[in-house]
Amino acid sequence: MRKSPEKFIINILEKHFPGRSLEIFKKSELIQYFNLKSNAIHGDSKARRSLANWYAIYSILHFYKEAGFINNDNYKKFEGFNYTSLFQFMRSQYGGSKLQNHALNSRVNGEFKNKINSDKGNLIIIHNNKYLLNPSYLYVDSEDLTDIYIEIIKEYVNLLIKKDHYLSVILEDLNKIDDIQIKKLKIKELLDENTEARIFEIVSYAILANHYKKTKVFIGYSPNELEEQYLQLYKTGRTNANDGGIDFVMKPLGRFFQVTEVDNYDKYFLDIDKVLRFPITFVVKTEQSNIDVLNQLEEYAELKSGGHEIIKSKYMEAIEEIITINELKNWLNKLNGNEIKQIIKDIDLYYKLEFNIE
Repeated sequence: MRKSPEKFIINILEKHFPGRSLEIFKKSELIQYFNLKSNAIHGDSKARRSLANWYAIYSILHFYKEAGFINNDNYKKFEGFNYTSLFQFMRSQYGGSKLQNHALNSRVNGEFKNKINSDKGNLIIIHNNKYLLNPSYLYVDSEDLTDIYIEIIKEYVNLLIKKDHYLSVILEDLNKIDDIQIKKLKIKELLDENTEARIFEIVSYAILANHYKKTKVFIGYSPNELEEQYLQLYKTGRTNANDGGIDFVMKPLGRFFQVTEVDNYDKYFLDIDKVLRFPITFVVKTEQSNIDVLNQLEEYAELKSGGHEIIKSKYMEAIEEIITINELKNWLNKLNGNEIKQIIKDIDLYYKLEFNIE
């Protein structure tokens, strides 16, 4: 798997190996693995962070250095670091408080094998619940690069922290602005095709929740038992959570909402299949019209169904509504000052939950 070296990795290598950064990059499978895992630092990236994998490696490197094993042959006689110490270290890192144990036990080795074509064996060696990094991956040209690996990991995390706090700066500015129209303009700037997936989902939820909550419905078990209720939208999970879930659910109507991209039509139908073709409203990060998106989905349904009308119609009937950036901006314009303030509060709340910010 090929990917151009990230700038921050090359800068670190050039600092330590002037004129040899690319040479060292090509010789180190571990650095190449870090490079492949670094997509999440980019502004519009939808890539999963997989911090567990980063921190699993970091934890072993940390204790390896602390134990004085850098350039030390005694490491080959060492049984390994205990699981509890490694896992506690992982959970003490930025964004690591809720990590599970899968990375240490299997995921790093599985992913490393898939991404890196190497005949040196597993990256993490596990024996009697003790963990080691394969020394074959630690050395390049007989030099132990542990300090460089640690520097790369720390810089990656620093870049994520800067990216994560991008929205906090905007929220601070929004709270200082009194003019509601300017607040609306600032929020609209977050509704962009290049906005990071998690931020777009949070902002779109806040707008939809405040848009729908003004709508009243009558519901009951009989005509004589009808009650007035206002629509409520609930955010049901975290962005990019690999749980097959639905992003928003509306009470009392039971509508499902899924936030997605315009260029991945197969995902639309996968989401529909997940809920056995229960109707879904798609919130799409695009400035195309909802009619254009629906037409493209119909063309894709034709292709996916092989032209079978019954299958095609079942998929299309499961698309309850398409909401794009255009509708979100339009509904935002119609909200009053108090509702705009509530949107900012909602964005702040779910932003902190999403990014594990106290």
